[in-house]
Amino acid sequence: MDNIESIILGCLVTNDNYSRHVIPFMKSEYFRTRESKSMFENIQSFIIKYNALPSKEAMSVMYEEQSNLTEEEYANSIALIDQLYVEREVNDDWLVEATEDFCKDRAIHNAILESIHIIEGKEKDKTVNVLPEILSEALSVCFDVNIGHDYLGDAEDRYDFYHRKEKKVAFDIDFFNTITSGGTPPKTLNIVMAGTGVGKSLFLCHHAANCLSQNLNVLYITCEMAEERIAERIDANLLNITMDDLHDLPKVIYGQKMSNLQQKIKGQLIVKEYPTATANANHFKALLKELKLKKKFIPDVIFVDYLNICSSTRLKGAANQNSYLYIKAIAEELRGLAVEHNVPLFSATQTNRSGYSNTDVSLEDTSESFGLPATADFMFALISTEELEELGQILVKQLKNRYNDSFSNKKFIIGMNRAKMKLFNVERGEQSGLSQSNQVEKEDHGNGFGPKTFDEKFKDDKQKFNEWSFT
Repeated sequence: MDNIESIILGCLVTNDNYSRHVIPFMKSEYFRTRESKSMFENIQSFIIKYNALPSKEAMSVMYEEQSNLTEEEYANSIALIDQLYVEREVNDDWLVEATEDFCKDRAIHNAILESIHIIEGKEKDKTVNVLPEILSEALSVCFDVNIGHDYLGDAEDRYDFYHRKEKKVAFDIDFFNTITSGGTPPKTLNIVMAGTGVGKSLFLCHHAANCLSQNLNVLYITCEMAEERIAERIDANLLNITMDDLHDLPKVIYGQKMSNLQQKIKGQLIVKEYPTATANANHFKALLKELKLKKKFIPDVIFVDYLNICSSTRLKGAANQNSYLYIKAIAEELRGLAVEHNVPLFSATQTNRSGYSNTDVSLEDTSESFGLPATADFMFALISTEELEELGQILVKQLKNRYNDSFSNKKFIIGMNRAKMKLFNVERGEQSGLSQSNQVEKEDHGNGFGPKTFDEKFKDDKQKFNEWSFT
């Protein structure tokens, strides 16, 4: 047995701090011999069951009770126990680092062997399509040393966090930037809710085009429309022409316009279609790995059109499941995908039957499951009426907001050009007449809102200073 394996197993039974640190990350498959694998499994099971390190006597008894060992394996195991319980002077930091390196090396070694077996056809239940996932998991072996945030001890770090400029994906609609404090941060699930034909996909396509214009990498997953239909809508938006004119555009002119876009835009947009109700978060994870390996594409933002027609990785068969649990499971899995890949994820949901004709949609109008708004970080409704449709406008109502006060700017109007698949700002004067909108004036930062006077700003700053002073 290698010396490093002997040191690791010996410290697992003699060094309590070390054992508790590394046991969660280790696997018996990392050890080379049957005896060392068995030894680790016995140590691990004892620590988990009794929350303490096994004594030499306890280990010996465990092996006496094991009936699946040959005489030679039993003798080797007893000799190994004698070797483990000796005093060692080993630096704890070095030991943890060496153990992590050992686990990484063994994980990669095992992954390469498994890949060879798959290629040679020795693994009948696996195909070469799983090779990228096997190797990626091996390369991602890591000991997470973060054990939480110390409220008092980490106060200075927390203050720096408050004043650190967070990476956000900004909107091109002023009110959306206002209510989200500048855009949506990573690791979040953001939901647009609307009735059939109101504009869910239009919003997602418009914001995808906006993100691409910011030179971000955009992944658009569609479970409803064909890939080409989504790309068609984004074409109309970015080229600023109607859908009808897009179809009549000569190929030469279309090519010139796309060439101009390629010179301006440095990001990438990938549109991927899945059959309705068949794709889940695991399919999306596999897609992300494929894109990273084959195209070196890592998204900055993900769109899923739309959540209710995805499937769940945990619950099988939507027809046999409670809709509350099923949709909530999908929402949790998509939010987990956003957290794992450190991106904001946008999706959509339908209103229920009562919400379809309601001109003041609320959370209880969410279709199928109230578990969706419970999981989402940011959720808003798009509401259309005949009057707004004639004006080329649509009403936005905040339903849930973890980024800001959802009662400020509760409702607002934005412009909508369906022919060009575009949204746009409208003048502040056109926002009048909205009941319970609680619209708040802000300082002018290029968002079209009027600035406060010097006296008003001085008064606000003085009040803030008084609130901050502790006497």
